[in-house]
Amino acid sequence: MRVLFVHGAFVRDGAWWWRPTADVLARHGLRSSAAVLPSCEGEPRGDLHDDAAAVRALLDASDEPALLVGHSYGGMVITQAGNHPAVHRLVYVTSFLPDVGEALADFGGAEPPPRHVSHGDGTASVREELVRPLFAQDFDDAEYAGAAARLTPQNESVFGQPTTAAAWREIPSTYLVCADDRATLPEQQRDQARRATDVAELPVAHHPFVTRPELVAEVLRTTA
Repeated sequence: MRVLFVHGAFVRDGAWWWRPTADVLARHGLRSSAAVLPSCEGEPRGDLHDDAAAVRALLDASDEPALLVGHSYGGMVITQAGNHPAVHRLVYVTSFLPDVGEALADFGGAEPPPRHVSHGDGTASVREELVRPLFAQDFDDAEYAGAAARLTPQNESVFGQPTTAAAWREIPSTYLVCADDRATLPEQQRDQARRATDVAELPVAHHPFVTRPELVAEVLRTTA
């Protein structure tokens, strides 16, 4: 069994975010890797469907069964990409489970959230002054410095693009509710989790794979 991690919005270097949990999994014999999303690291920036294609290419590279883990926006990607023969189960971490025809913007209000800033060139970023209080309140200073260095503009179109597939309708899924999350509120997570096959809940914030890797690894090991 392998684990493939798909990160959330407005960041790059998914391997850095995933490494604390990857190290725990490795000690238990589970191999894992992180996708590179064209919407965050491509030139020009890709869209949701390019992100999904990048994930499918990684899945195509091996016949080994995979746990496909999506964090936040990454839930949109694994929903689009996850109906793949290698996928054993989908794991959503404080994430979104869209149905066919639903976009990420459908889960918010009529206007973009105030924590997003549009650059007028087709990309958007998160307001850095809101990152620590909303997304990283449990990071120590070194972790936050690493995270802040990996913030990046993302193709703004991904937030309005509807999915054309809903892998969770065909593939078993687990939803990890992060009960201390200030960015995606627990009530919203629990509403999304109703679509999942199984639900786990932990007293963690938005990035538990960075700050509480042993807890996330235990959920994944149990799932695997």
